[in-house]
Amino acid sequence: MRILKPKDPHPHFLNVDLDIYSKSDLQPLVIALGDRVFVLYLGRPRRTFEAHLEVSKLIGSPESTIREFCKLIQKLPRPAKRLWDGAKIRRFDVGIDSVPKGTYWFEISKETVAEVAKLHATIAVTVYGKLRKAKPPKKSSARNR
Repeated sequence: MRILKPKDPHPHFLNVDLDIYSKSDLQPLVIALGDRVFVLYLGRPRRTFEAHLEVSKLIGSPESTIREFCKLIQKLPRPAKRLWDGAKIRRFDVGIDSVPKGTYWFEISKETVAEVAKLHATIAVTVYGKLRKAKPPKKSSARNR
């Protein structure tokens, strides 16, 4: 997930990733979306093809970003739409950057939820916390036996 804002001391919206998993190659679907999406990953790491995408233009809220994705998917040509319909997972993943203080609240309207449902997709939320350095394990004292 690309960070779209500078370091902010308050929780904030990062972006929405569109995650697609399928038994079929998703490259034609991604090609049909063209430069309107930014490809985070496209491939087949195991037995399932995956595409992880973001919209190319900067959009200010989870709702408007999901709606933009919905418009793009609804305009897909028939062969690409068949790939979309045949996917096992179609997920809009809202990314939120979390910090120790503050809250971030957002709402997805029933109209947008209905559009997502028409596309047989789901909405998820990922909250990213501060990354911590791993501490080395404590040395245990040798016991005399």
